Amino acid sequence: MPELRKDPITGRWVIIAAERAMRPSDFIRQPAVPTGGRFCPFCPGNESKTPPEVLAYRPGGGRPNEPGWTLRVVPNKFPALRVEGDLNRQGEGVYDRMNGVGAHEVVIETPDHMLTLSELSEKQVEDVFWAMRDRIVDLRRDKRLRYIIVFKNHGAAAGATLEHTHSQLIALPVVPKRAQEELDGSRRYFDYRERCIFCDILRQESDSGARVVLESEHFLAITPYASRFPFETWILPKRHSSHFEASEIPEMQNLGWIERAILRKIDKVLERPAYNLMIHSSPVQEGAMAHYHWHIEIIPKLTNAAGFEWGTGFYINPTPPEEAARFLRDVGLV
Repeated sequence: MPELRKDPITGRWVIIAAERAMRPSDFIRQPAVPTGGRFCPFCPGNESKTPPEVLAYRPGGGRPNEPGWTLRVVPNKFPALRVEGDLNRQGEGVYDRMNGVGAHEVVIETPDHMLTLSELSEKQVEDVFWAMRDRIVDLRRDKRLRYIIVFKNHGAAAGATLEHTHSQLIALPVVPKRAQEELDGSRRYFDYRERCIFCDILRQESDSGARVVLESEHFLAITPYASRFPFETWILPKRHSSHFEASEIPEMQNLGWIERAILRKIDKVLERPAYNLMIHSSPVQEGAMAHYHWHIEIIPKLTNAAGFEWGTGFYINPTPPEEAARFLRDVGLV
């Protein structure tokens, strides 16, 4: 029988369609793998085809905006928001508006066009997170910016327009609705129980083990209880911290290991699917929060939202998270 599950953080309901019980082989998908053969502005030698870099890692030294880099961060050539100008907030009757002030940057994760994030070395994946952290620390100095979302669209089905592996960062002058829902839900829980709901989830999932995918020294990876999508996976730090950019050196090193391991598991079980990856963190102008806990969400693109989902806010997940966790656990480390 189908089961309704309520997300304890946001209050969002999900239908777990257990009678469908879709296994990995039941999903129709195109593997998201680089093919090459086309001009790529992210490849070495084409640095002049992107805006000037704002950050680059060059272990051997070298001049900016030239080959020799292992990782490069550049402003998006077609940004969703622009850093110049004032917010100029205005009201027009019941409507509010402001200028599209913000920042939009691209993290080019490797010079090798044919590699995906899961195929990089552990240190290379760690460096990707260091670059994200470095850019957040720099951008939060701009007091106009209130929230910074870091995300990765892997594969055309997940929204990627270029196949060279990269992530993106968008700094916003407002806190987005979905982030605010998590913040509000976790605050209500904290006000009632005087505990962080994410810390309680960590303890309960660790004790149960039913939805644990992988555990490391500093992180726990789970398929959440009210998973919206099949094989949705979260990575949560064991130490309470509300801001991703406040992570300590051992945590960042360990994050590179567990992120790579989880992506390789997903690649193995689901035959290299497209996916979206998001870092959920606290508003950058706020101090440390006792009620919120940063984390990473990974969503393989196996199903599509349709009229029911858009009309109700419910999601239908044909693979129970316990089954998804078992498939991912059983593949071992690859």
